[in-house]
Amino acid sequence: MRILIHEYLKKSQISYRKAAILTGISKSTLFDISSGKIDPKMRTMEKIAKGLNAKISNLYESPYK
Repeated sequence: MRILIHEYLKKSQISYRKAAILTGISKSTLFDISSGKIDPKMRTMEKIAKGLNAKISNLYESPYK
């Protein structure tokens, strides 16, 4: 599974700083998730999706979608 947060933020013209404010998740954690350093829990992905007003399925790529 590949996380697409970076691509989503770029497409939506949202900075990591603004995303951190919207989601309540630190900028560094968002960056670590998007760069693959951290595998997020589903609860974290839900929080990101809710804060960015996005579907969770738009935030990752998987052949099992």
